[in-house]
Amino acid sequence: MYDKKFKQDPKKRFSSRVENYIKYRPSYPQKVIEFLKESKILSNKSKIADIGSGTGILSELFLKEGNIVYGIEPNRDMRRAGENSLRDYSNFISIDGSAEFTTLQPAIIDIITAGQAFHWFNLEKTKLEFQRILKPNGWVILIWNRRKKHTNEFLKEYEKFLLRYGTDYKAIESSKLDFNKFFGGINYNLKKFENCQIFDYDGLEGRLLSTSYIPLDDHPKFNDMLLDLKQLFKKYQKNKHIQFEYDTEVIYGQL
Repeated sequence: MYDKKFKQDPKKRFSSRVENYIKYRPSYPQKVIEFLKESKILSNKSKIADIGSGTGILSELFLKEGNIVYGIEPNRDMRRAGENSLRDYSNFISIDGSAEFTTLQPAIIDIITAGQAFHWFNLEKTKLEFQRILKPNGWVILIWNRRKKHTNEFLKEYEKFLLRYGTDYKAIESSKLDFNKFFGGINYNLKKFENCQIFDYDGLEGRLLSTSYIPLDDHPKFNDMLLDLKQLFKKYQKNKHIQFEYDTEVIYGQL
């Protein structure tokens, strides 16, 4: 399903990180929804296919607007977590599927979304599947919370920390997505929003361990990594908290 340049199948690589993902991954600003409404892309009647829906972070923004959301998630543990998190929404439909094979019927979707997931997809197969399930003039909306790397000394040091301990961080960060090719030229736009999280030490550790390229407790560098993280926190904390700053990037277009 996914690009073979990443060694571990993304269908499996988040299974051991579900609890930390639920607790410590950032949501997306409500301004994203406001922007999509103002741009006449989203209405409360829009049917959404959220690809790689995971624990339901992005899906919930649209569910709160009354949209029907099909959560397409190939990882069983993440999918079950999403089903549990969103169990009170009758307009959420959980599906064991993938970007390349959603199992949805043709031409039933108004908007396809993907939050923190698009870089895992096989783009050629995904484009064909998206074209199949989208209604005419349907939209694709790709969203990332991209951590700012150089706006303050903590974020600069944290980037060096990830380069030191991340198992395949360099490969993931250096991967290039050809949006021109995927959208067929210039049929897409980019909008950015400010976003942030504030953590105590436990939150910072949980946020780190929610990341797919970070070693877990069976890795020989795990203990050294946590010692370094504690020192990093101690050095830069203010009132026992650290602030993570993000650009929430929204890439939106038509195929």
